[in-house]
This record gives sequence, structure tokens and C-alpha cells, in this order.
Amino acid sequence: MGKDQPTNAIAIPDEVLMNKIYFIRGHKIMLDSDLAELYEVETKRLKEQVRRNKERFPEDFMFELTSEEHQQLKVQLGQTGRGEHSKYPPFAFTEHGVLMLSSVLNSDRAIKVNIQVMRIYIRIREMMMLHKDILQRLENIERKLNGQDNQIMVVFEYLKQFEQSKQQELEQKNRPKIGFKPPKE
Repeated sequence: MGKDQPTNAIAIPDEVLMNKIYFIRGHKIMLDSDLAELYEVETKRLKEQVRRNKERFPEDFMFELTSEEHQQLKVQLGQTGRGEHSKYPPFAFTEHGVLMLSSVLNSDRAIKVNIQVMRIYIRIREMMMLHKDILQRLENIERKLNGQDNQIMVVFEYLKQFEQSKQQELEQKNRPKIGFKPPKE
């Protein structure tokens, strides 16, 4: 256990949680079936609680996937077999929606799982910020290199022109002279 996690935390590996976070419609989301599995409740019961508390889940907290999104997600996850998910498109919960679930699923496990999920979201955000800084630095380096590439090309062009002028001078100097040649004595 990490030093910042209490000993009564649920022992779900971080990698398992991270693999249950998907990127859809520009949001990092978790599916109802995955959350139900983590909370150890039936997906049907989780959806019931959400429907009973619809006012707690605005569109930016939770949305239902379209049939096309659901099919694409199944293909992406390699779940083309039958019975692996409900025939109905799942609910997708954003970070705030997952947090709100702890208020409608009032079990001890739901609270502990939500704490762990929130920590994962924080880690993901920190990693994205770190990667954002690295990407920004790489872009700066690339811009500098592109500018240097242009300067190097100019230098090569000048060298090429210089070489051509030297070649022309050499050809001029070594070409046979035409016109009157005095007799040699």
C-alpha cells in the first residue's frame, strides 16, 4: 500500500482501473458495467439508481453511448461475442459522474472504490500534464531545428553557387584560346 492510502482501501490494482477508462466524445469515461463490477453490484441495479437520481447526472457527468459508439467500443475491446455486454448501449460516466455515483450507491465498497478511482484520474491528469510539457519541449526543439534546416540549406546553396563559379573560372582559364597565334621560334 502507498503511504498516502489507508489500510482499509480496496485492493484493486491501478492498472485494472486504468484499463477501464476510455476516451469517448472528448471525455475520459468509465462504463456502467465496469463500475458495477468494481462496486460488486449488478449493472442493472447501478442503472436503476442512476435513473432514480437523474438530476444528479447531467450530460457532462453521464451520457448513454449511441449504438455506433457501443459497437466501436466492443470492436476496440475485442468483444465481438454475444453476452459479453448488455444489448443496450451502456452509460458512460465522466470523472464527475463517477464521483457522483458514490452519493447514490451508498455502500462502503462504493465509497472506497470511488476514492481509488479518483486517485487514478488525478494520476492520469498529472501524467498528461507531464506529457504535455514534454510534447511542448519537443515542438520547440523541432521548430528550432526546422529553422536551422533552412539555414543549412541556404549555406549549401551558397556553397553550390560558389563551387559553380569556381568551376566556371577554372573552365575559362583552361579553355583553348582562339584567334591568332604567333609562330613559335
